[in-house]
Amino acid sequence: MKVSRLVFEAVAVAFLVLAPAVTLQAQATDEWRSWNRPVEPFRIAANLWYVGASDITSYLITTGAGHAIVDGGFPETAPQILANVRKLGFEPGDVKLLLASHAHFDHAGGLAELARATGAIVVASAEEAPALERGGRDDFAWGDTLTFPPVTVGRRVADGETIPLGGVSIVAHLTPGHTRGCTSWSLALGEAEPRLHALLMCSVTAPGYRLVGNEKWPGIVEAYEATFGKLATLPCDVFLSNHGFVFDLEGKRRRAAMGLGVARGPAAGGPANPFVDRAGCRAYLEEAEKRFRAELAKQREESAQRP
Repeated sequence: MKVSRLVFEAVAVAFLVLAPAVTLQAQATDEWRSWNRPVEPFRIAANLWYVGASDITSYLITTGAGHAIVDGGFPETAPQILANVRKLGFEPGDVKLLLASHAHFDHAGGLAELARATGAIVVASAEEAPALERGGRDDFAWGDTLTFPPVTVGRRVADGETIPLGGVSIVAHLTPGHTRGCTSWSLALGEAEPRLHALLMCSVTAPGYRLVGNEKWPGIVEAYEATFGKLATLPCDVFLSNHGFVFDLEGKRRRAAMGLGVARGPAAGGPANPFVDRAGCRAYLEEAEKRFRAELAKQREESAQRP
């Protein structure tokens, strides 16, 4: 993974508030379209499947008692997700839960349509649920700039709460910073021991955020610091996130199709599964925290120089 890719999301999203209004829609739409190209769905490992777009991710967790989808992409991504579920041989009507990572338009935008089409319950952290039900309005960083169709949250979960589904335990981890209630999800895959642990990491970037003197969220720095500390302690065999570029989705997908891998794991991940990437997970977190601290130091210096 190239280090430059770590700032891609920050640059793209910051553009939305810095670009002139005349050029915003056309240029932003081109950027979003590149994130939202259709891709074929595939198995990541065991009962965890990829059903998202080219960069905006969405995951399907299957069980004998119904399924769960993690994140809904843009509003325009929802039909792709539903089609991908069907391509894998599953029925959208068997989806029981829609797990939300955070209330940004490119990840929660399709949740309302997915809920309508599947009848599934939307699950989110108690801290993030209000933003989802507002459709992203009154965001601490973007205000009413990046809104999406509001969605009713049927179940609000606490940090560390386990959601059982058909013998699978999905755990919610509150990892705030990118949003107030940004939620990472984890689960153990397969039945053979030792089992692989998948971590679906909520974003840890701070794209154009005011970290120093943020009146809307005075505790934002402490939130990020706690999140980096927590994520470093979580098992992360299968490293996934909200954007494919974070964990080299396309490269790993291609290597998986060719039977090549960067790591060898137990049966749940196959003999050579490139999505088993503990080192990549650690490296990403370390680099992301380094960039966060560099931005924090820069803002503190700028604040100290103001009259």
